[in-house]
Amino acid sequence: MENKRSIVLNPMSYPHHHPFRSPQAKAEFLSAYDARARQWPIPSTTQTIETSYGSTFVRISGPETGQPMVLLHGHSENALNWLPNIAELSQDYRTYALDIISDPGRSVYTQVMKNEADFVAWLDEVCVGLELTDGVNLVGLSYGGWIVSHYALQFPQKVLKLVLLAPAGFSRFSLKFIILALFLSLFQFRIKALFRYLTRWMFTDFLNSSNQGEAAFNAWFNFIYLGLQNHQAPPIVFAKILSDEQLIQLTMPTLFLTGEHEIVFSVDRVIRRLQTVAPQIQTQVIANSGHDLPLAHPQTVNQAILTFLAGAPA
Repeated sequence: MENKRSIVLNPMSYPHHHPFRSPQAKAEFLSAYDARARQWPIPSTTQTIETSYGSTFVRISGPETGQPMVLLHGHSENALNWLPNIAELSQDYRTYALDIISDPGRSVYTQVMKNEADFVAWLDEVCVGLELTDGVNLVGLSYGGWIVSHYALQFPQKVLKLVLLAPAGFSRFSLKFIILALFLSLFQFRIKALFRYLTRWMFTDFLNSSNQGEAAFNAWFNFIYLGLQNHQAPPIVFAKILSDEQLIQLTMPTLFLTGEHEIVFSVDRVIRRLQTVAPQIQTQVIANSGHDLPLAHPQTVNQAILTFLAGAPA
């Protein structure tokens, strides 16, 4: 794995409000973050793990004797994205929901990630700091799925089971998503009405799900948009597609979950690829959902995850 030097920020050189754009932006976002965190449906504790990449905020739930489950959210989100899922996932498992260090949340980066090796090293330092040294179950959504995939490739002996929810890096982007990303890149999220329109298109199933509706979507959207506006994000590390050889190396029990309406990649193409190249990876398609599958149908997704984790090791 290529390991270029990361850009190191001297802690004395960046302002107190880092990684936010201003003191006001920091106060506004963290106030909204804490308000949303109060919706966490079960008891939890929090811990901040210091790493060579900065400090990482972790929300911990579930029985202390439960097998560990580490959760990584999608790009530009944070651990609060697991609000609809966490209660059920934490019934028997000790869950660790991380704010990925480069995204809007309570984690603070002091190095700019340059490649997947940086994310793998960061995640390993977090797991060591949490004293998760006897193996963990890793659950990653979208960009988080790409990160945990590379972690599993680098440290297969540390991963009990791997769950990938619509992960990046398993197929080339669809034309629809390229167009969406181009629009967002050109306007840099500055036109809220346009960003809302495109997000509604991408998260249609979440918006229309009977147990969520318009109010839940708006609350989620406004929080995510606030993070994008207020957080000074580092340059994104592009999620390169895993090679066939890398897919073959994912020998630990692995579940690939995707929504049938996924627009980031072609569901048919990626399922065919996995069945051909890496048939050891279990695949499952969630009906009436897309890239929003854990938000649109949390109970269905939770049940798929828990059933897989409870199964006998391969």
